[in-house]
Amino acid sequence: MAKQKPGGLREWVIPVAFAICAGWVIWHGPAYILDFFPHENESMTAQITELHERKDVSSGMSGLFGGTMDFIDWAALLLLPVLLVVGMRSVVHAQMEYADYTRFDYFALFIGRVVMLLIIIMTLVMLYEVFLRYVIEAPTKWANELTLWIAGFVFLLSGLYAMQQRCHIRIFILYDILPRPLRHACDIISVALICLFAFLLVFGSYNQVFGIKFHRWEMFGTAFDPPIPATIQPMILIVVVLVALQSVANLIADWNKQPAEMEEPDIIDEEELEAIKKSVGAK
Repeated sequence: MAKQKPGGLREWVIPVAFAICAGWVIWHGPAYILDFFPHENESMTAQITELHERKDVSSGMSGLFGGTMDFIDWAALLLLPVLLVVGMRSVVHAQMEYADYTRFDYFALFIGRVVMLLIIIMTLVMLYEVFLRYVIEAPTKWANELTLWIAGFVFLLSGLYAMQQRCHIRIFILYDILPRPLRHACDIISVALICLFAFLLVFGSYNQVFGIKFHRWEMFGTAFDPPIPATIQPMILIVVVLVALQSVANLIADWNKQPAEMEEPDIIDEEELEAIKKSVGAK
């Protein structure tokens, strides 16, 4: 069977669909809170309900199963894991990416594709705002904050992809001169410290982040009023845990590799190089 090339239509469509469903679920967070995590405090419930009614895109639709979530809310939520699994199966390894990967790595690879898409969306939003501001002289109230919001997700999720790719900053001055057993000991200590940091961060801030910021669906308090505190802070804890798990997976995958195998040479993506040449008219 011929080897699939990266960048195919399927690798674009599925991350786009995943981002749309994730965006819908995030924006309609109050509906999910009212149905899955209801408040005992009536005033807080009324506040979340008012917020949902003010932000609901599909306000004309009635809730299903006697709850607040309508058909689109349920569809977006149920499609997320489906698109995640399909997206992980559709990932095609690019030439410039880390060569050795396991089944566990497909999650980070797919998230990396979603991050690349988010960067494009963020750039388009910025260009749209520049056009409106300086050409039409009618700036929006939402573009700057939406860019900030997306950038937060890009910054966090790209950290998971960087960990899987082993492209984070590492200093090998002392590590390279150590014998193999001591290198393994250093690897174990490094991963243990990452996991300890993740545990302490989640343990110390879980109630503050999920019990207050998320459960109360704290907004940004501006004209556009996106739920940046309610989404970015929980995402920090989630990504830190994912990075810790990825570091453990990397340790297991790299345990029996020789030092030379772990030093990835600079790889030139010939297909991308040819595409760049064609775009500039070079031969």
